[in-house]
Amino acid sequence: MLSNVRSARGYLIDLDGTLMSGRHLLPGARELLALLEGRFAIVSNDSEHTPRQLAGRFSDFGISIDSSRVILAGTCALESIAREHPRASVMVIGSTPLRAYARRLRLDVDNPRCDVVLVARDRRFSYGRLAAAAEAVTRGATLYVACPDTSHPGPNGHPVPEAGALAAALLACTGPVNHVVIGKPEPAMFRLGCKRLGIDPADGVMIGDNPLTDGAGAEAVGLAFWQVVPGRLDATAFADARLVGA
Repeated sequence: MLSNVRSARGYLIDLDGTLMSGRHLLPGARELLALLEGRFAIVSNDSEHTPRQLAGRFSDFGISIDSSRVILAGTCALESIAREHPRASVMVIGSTPLRAYARRLRLDVDNPRCDVVLVARDRRFSYGRLAAAAEAVTRGATLYVACPDTSHPGPNGHPVPEAGALAAALLACTGPVNHVVIGKPEPAMFRLGCKRLGIDPADGVMIGDNPLTDGAGAEAVGLAFWQVVPGRLDATAFADARLVGA
């Protein structure tokens, strides 16, 4: 049983509210990543960007992270769709980079009569997109939601809408339908993170700011959880940290 954060063999780290806020690196993030010396993977409910984009953002701060160490809800959802529905026609309610990622997985994102609807974070969400998705789901398309969060705090403290809010709008139109949720606190991303690190969950720690997503998901798969306060992440806190549920 782990008694201290430093006892872990590997670390899963949340992004928004832990390492970054928007495009701003939070205090202590650089020092923590350096201290962990590559024994970490970033696990985020980000459903807008690709791992390569996020690795590039860290590179802008002079921090080198291999994109394979970045696990994001949006791209994980597309990878799951590609496994379960190979070459399917998919309506991607999401960003241009996410649609391009879907094409690289040989998914058809241009056919208006789709087999699957994916709801991710979409800054261009509109009445027309909502109507098209509602029609597709009621016609029988399988629904995936890349992130259950309805919002996250932005740098100014105001809520930033997330995929869960868009999914709620869609479900308000269709009524309850069976759907697949990929993002935290669902277990898939936590298990993938441990697999990428080559560790058993019992030997790892999830570091994050949200007990409802980071904490609950960690507990479900057997990871210890260290809850941090946004902007107060530093080597001293890391050295002294005790684990929640350890």
